Amino acid sequence: MASASTPSKPATDELKGNVDTFELPWVEKYRPINLKDIVGNEDTVSRLEVIAREGNMPNLIITGMPGIGKTTSVLCLSHQLLGPAFKEGVLELNASDDRGIDVVRNRIKAFAQKKVTLPPGRHKIVILDEGDSMTSGAQQALRRTMEIYSNTTRFAIACNQSSKIIEPIQSRCAILRYGKLTDRQVAKRLLEICEIEKVPFNDGGIEALIFTAEGDMRQAINNLQSTYSGFGYVSADNVYKVCDQPHPVVVNGIIDGCARADVEGALDKLRALWSDGYSALDIITTLFRVVKVHAGLQEAEVGFTHMKILEGVGTLIQLSGLIARLAGMAMKPELFNV
Repeated sequence: MASASTPSKPATDELKGNVDTFELPWVEKYRPINLKDIVGNEDTVSRLEVIAREGNMPNLIITGMPGIGKTTSVLCLSHQLLGPAFKEGVLELNASDDRGIDVVRNRIKAFAQKKVTLPPGRHKIVILDEGDSMTSGAQQALRRTMEIYSNTTRFAIACNQSSKIIEPIQSRCAILRYGKLTDRQVAKRLLEICEIEKVPFNDGGIEALIFTAEGDMRQAINNLQSTYSGFGYVSADNVYKVCDQPHPVVVNGIIDGCARADVEGALDKLRALWSDGYSALDIITTLFRVVKVHAGLQEAEVGFTHMKILEGVGTLIQLSGLIARLAGMAMKPELFNV
């Protein structure tokens, strides 16, 4: 998972060794190893800190959107619980790849049976990332394994949707829900990395990174590194070129045209975006984000068109119809009195 964290010097030092840290992606270079370094979800992280102090870790399900610190939190907890025994005492699997019943019967069961020297009162830890990708059969096999080896092994499952985890496993776990990171938290993190890496930027560039990330710290940091690598300077225009998204200023011009009932002007800007090669989904996604802060226009209409595009009707006519409807809502009633 993502590096939803403040830059942690110990984390950077630990990553040195055989690998030059400058060759690492920044999202890995600044991944924390201590729970106190994690940004956001303070209440939930504080519960993990209590577990780290007391040492009796329950089975865990950590759920939330991508890039907000789920896997990083579990890794930090494991580091603090096991210390030097981390490598021997932790089995990390990505359930989106290792998701079949054979993995549970062979790798997980063999690890649970393995004898490992751990600090007193500690357990071996199995980390299942993307746990909601596991097949139903694998989850059924896992619940029995969790029960049999509960004296020596604890499980931490990170997933985007806890509803895809079967009820018997949910009932055996403490469920922690992570929320989306705020713009302030993402900005603070990006500014810290910019300072350490000496990245030149302007305020518009940071705002663009926040806008494109939508609370996903991993995406924000990756976009920051990509923009710096490609252009050497983080500005709004450079960020939108790297992310290949329509510029919100242009989309805002379309919305302003609708608010003034200027259908032709709004359609001209829409056709310009379309001719630049942006897909209907690119345009409607950015339009939806911009319209949320624009008073007087109905998000429901945009949402309805978004749904139609996701169903496969991604045409210019679909978008043009949306522009016409939004402009029609802004027209004064007396214009229709003949």
